[in-house]
Amino acid sequence: MIKSMTGYGIGSADNGTVKYTVEIKSLNSKFLELNLRLPKAVSDKELFLRGECSKLIERGKVNINISTEYVDQTAKGASINAELLKSYYSTLQAIANQLGDTKANIFEQALNMPEVISHDDEVDEEEGNVLTSAFYAAVEKFNTFRKDEGNVLKQDLQHRVELILSHLTEVEAVEGSRIPLIRERINQYMEEAVGKENVDMNRFEQELVFYIEKLDITEEKVRLRSHCNYFIKALNGADSNGKKLGFISQEMGREINTLGSKANNAQIQQIVVKMKDELEKVKEQLLNVL
Repeated sequence: MIKSMTGYGIGSADNGTVKYTVEIKSLNSKFLELNLRLPKAVSDKELFLRGECSKLIERGKVNINISTEYVDQTAKGASINAELLKSYYSTLQAIANQLGDTKANIFEQALNMPEVISHDDEVDEEEGNVLTSAFYAAVEKFNTFRKDEGNVLKQDLQHRVELILSHLTEVEAVEGSRIPLIRERINQYMEEAVGKENVDMNRFEQELVFYIEKLDITEEKVRLRSHCNYFIKALNGADSNGKKLGFISQEMGREINTLGSKANNAQIQQIVVKMKDELEKVKEQLLNVL
């Protein structure tokens, strides 16, 4: 079963006091490119979440956004250092009096001074468990999305590889007349060049066999069919093997190119062009396979 690198999933969890929502989006990439945005209160969970992403998501350009919502909005309210606020206020007011500035908003300025307002940035274990529950729920939906997209990719990839196999059958149908035509053409050239009576037929047969061996495409056909069948087998395997399928498609491309260069036949070369067209579409689709 193959999976797409494109995916989307959203999950949430709450304990009656706080609710966490995790949203995951991904596009294709050769490696795991993770952009993780989470509230400062749970920043200590970042390393854990990154480790889980490397195991559960594997590859892709992934964006994860984590938001939090408290049922009681005062549960994580800020605290004010009253003594420090008074000190700042007195100092600022004394300076304003010295400068003759009676319009300054001293209280607001004092309130914005460093360490006057502090937030509780630590969460307890229970709240941390709510976050991880939301994360795993999002990952589950995300991977389900990937599998569904992968199933669509699988059908398209298998169809295109089967088309390459059908084109290979067309090559085999045409190939039967290829060697006799080559033999006839060379024989005609020899007769025109030196005359039929001057052709050493034994030598001619030896050279012809040597030449035809160079044009033989039997090995290329066998290997191409083998690579195509192996591709379909890997495509239907239990794991998602995007990189493996990419390597197999490269081998398919080598055999198709060699077949085209050795064909020495316009009709076969036209069929080879069709094969190359389908293989390029296969390679484009494999960029989206995990």
